[in-house]
Amino acid sequence: MTQHESETTGRGLHGGELTSNIFDTALIFEGGGMRVSYTAAVVNTLLEQGLYFDNVYGLSAGASNTVNYLSRDSDRVKRSFVDLVDMEDFGGMGSLLLHKGMFNARKIYQEACKPGGFLPYDFQTFAANPAKCTISSFERDTGRTVYWTKRELSTLDEVMVRVRASSTLPLLMPPPLVDGKRYYDGGLGEGAGFMLPKAKADGFTRFFIVRTRPKAYRKQNPHGFMAKLTNAMLWRRPRLREALAHRADAYNAQCDEIERLQAEGRAYVFYAEGMSVESGTTDKAALQASYDMGWEQAHRELPAMLAFLEGHIER
Repeated sequence: MTQHESETTGRGLHGGELTSNIFDTALIFEGGGMRVSYTAAVVNTLLEQGLYFDNVYGLSAGASNTVNYLSRDSDRVKRSFVDLVDMEDFGGMGSLLLHKGMFNARKIYQEACKPGGFLPYDFQTFAANPAKCTISSFERDTGRTVYWTKRELSTLDEVMVRVRASSTLPLLMPPPLVDGKRYYDGGLGEGAGFMLPKAKADGFTRFFIVRTRPKAYRKQNPHGFMAKLTNAMLWRRPRLREALAHRADAYNAQCDEIERLQAEGRAYVFYAEGMSVESGTTDKAALQASYDMGWEQAHRELPAMLAFLEGHIER
């Protein structure tokens, strides 16, 4: 056992030893709502192959991939973005009109995770896992990007309310209260959808980035009637309006930076080539097909993944 491994071990729910074996490369998950049905298959491929990154970053729906990866529960990884739509009171227009949100976030994140819930979460394994994780969110009233690590994730509800906060879409979901402040989707903050700046600030120079978009994708700035409507509805939230207005440019700059890192050999980037669902897709058959396509692509790319990680996996 290496010095790294001896310092980073724990035991999961069923008594198995937990170790990390990739220390110098940051694992970064992009969000994307139900598009994460595709990249959930990448999470399960990493778990299947015993590839355990010691530092994991994710925001928005990528925050769910992050905490699910650390719980090493492959069943929950998939069910979180496929079977979830079978849950009673999952969401929809009725939920929105009742002020629960288009996606009923409290139920999805803070109730379904409990023992006996629709998506029980293995918090014991998460807590025992030596790997570190960082998720982010956007503070509504200040525009500040907030980062949460395991220091703030010491109970099941602390984990899930923060994953919920990182995933909360303006206008479509009510912002949760965390430590007396309201929060929205982490994609509105630093990195505009990628936690690459934070991973760099933490000292990483190698990155394994899991994307829910194809390589050529770039965002468009909001315009026309919908932009005016959004601004009108958010007239009391100047920081939120500003973040939405500038997000496309910031996101596209991060896409360019990711391509540069890839060209330099410092990043492996999984691009979702066969993405066939949208962030709001709720058709289970479509989500299952999305997961299956992600699984096929992840296994097709596995030799390239392992080649990038060669010499960086401690066994």
